[in-house]
Amino acid sequence: MHIMENLHRNVKTVAMPLGMVVGALLCRPISALEAWSHQMITPTLIFLMLFFTFCRVKPKQMRPSMLHLWMLLFQIVGSVAVFFALSPLNGVLAQGGMICVLAPIAMAAVVIGGMLGADVPTMATYSLLCNMTIAIAAPVVLSFTGNGSCTFAQILARVAPLLVMPFAAAQVCRFLAPKASRWIGDHSQISFYLWLVSLTVVIARTTAFILDLHDADFRLEAGLALVALAICLIQFKAGRMLGRRYGDVVAGGQSLGQKNTVLAVWMAQSFLDPVSSIAPTAYIVWQNFVNSYQIYKKDREAVKNQI
Repeated sequence: MHIMENLHRNVKTVAMPLGMVVGALLCRPISALEAWSHQMITPTLIFLMLFFTFCRVKPKQMRPSMLHLWMLLFQIVGSVAVFFALSPLNGVLAQGGMICVLAPIAMAAVVIGGMLGADVPTMATYSLLCNMTIAIAAPVVLSFTGNGSCTFAQILARVAPLLVMPFAAAQVCRFLAPKASRWIGDHSQISFYLWLVSLTVVIARTTAFILDLHDADFRLEAGLALVALAICLIQFKAGRMLGRRYGDVVAGGQSLGQKNTVLAVWMAQSFLDPVSSIAPTAYIVWQNFVNSYQIYKKDREAVKNQI
């Protein structure tokens, strides 16, 4: 059993960079498939990831805490602060930084957090609270920081169902088909592989987008990547500091640092200047480096404890 757990963990560690490489190499056919589906592959995968995760969450088990409140405030206030701080430098840079902070917790964060020793109910509760809050807050923020092509009502109509409906569907499933719901809860790691597929699709779409930017400003692209790196490190650090204060360092770090970048890229390409999507795409790379290092460090500590 120990061997199988280590194998499963190693597969997950390798799968993240492998998915990015596959998406970059197969960017044209995957982008063509996404276009053929009328851009519905990514939203469908986001919905399914949330659904599989929320099937594990019972409303009566949810225990909101001050840690959750502080992290929500950090995301909403921080996203607006980053936008106004970077706006004097460049509007697209400001949008890219803003979306990297505003994006909700990744579905894979609960899985990775569990591997690193975090309290899973704490992270599952924050996952639900965060997605519900962002469903309301994101349309407000995007309506005044975006390109003006969509009104608040239009953004709300596209974002809210994508984040709220999976929870409603999961609870209906728990009530009408409890056996199916239990099976999904027992196999919630499926959400990780759904995320892996969505990661591949997003990397493919963004790679194709960058290749087609013939008049692209390399300095702006590099700036977006560097801003994403800085925000990634700051959010992991801030989350760990908050988590330490409330008794769960890992849960705080993963909840605030590991973002649903698939959703972030989709929102950037849908409601902001599409070039700003380079920032959350770069964030994918940075957070996967952080996660790979954390898993490696955790494994080394486990080996030392066994000796």
